[in-house]
Amino acid sequence: MKKLMTYTVTALLATIAISFAAPDNDKEAIISKEKAAWQAFKDKKADDFKKLLSTDLVTVYSDGMHSLQQEVDAMSKTDMKSFDLTDFNVVFPNKKTAIITYKAKIEATADGKDVSGTYNVGSVWHTANGQWVGIFHTDSKVTPPPTSPAG
Repeated sequence: MKKLMTYTVTALLATIAISFAAPDNDKEAIISKEKAAWQAFKDKKADDFKKLLSTDLVTVYSDGMHSLQQEVDAMSKTDMKSFDLTDFNVVFPNKKTAIITYKAKIEATADGKDVSGTYNVGSVWHTANGQWVGIFHTDSKVTPPPTSPAG
């Protein structure tokens, strides 16, 4: 009886440990996929980019809402020299959905216009057929605080 109780408690503790470990693994998977999407966009690898995202992807920027195809089209008009992603936060409102927020510092031009700067970014990932895919993305450029006149 004592052995049975020991095995039961051990199994219970192992199950609890696994259940707590899973979200961290999922968090790292989401961060990795987000970084991969940025890298594919920077490298202009449309096929790699599309593999990470839902065909129903929606993006929201200051110039409007865009589809996956519009994102792919923008890739050819964008020259991204560098990007640095930091301050990640990932939450799981349910087992099939992840929301990721972070800061992106980029050096880039789009349609010949400088779009370099720091952005607050958010994406939503959803698991479908056992695979995480991006379904929503938005960003907002951080505006520098106003400088007060010397006085």
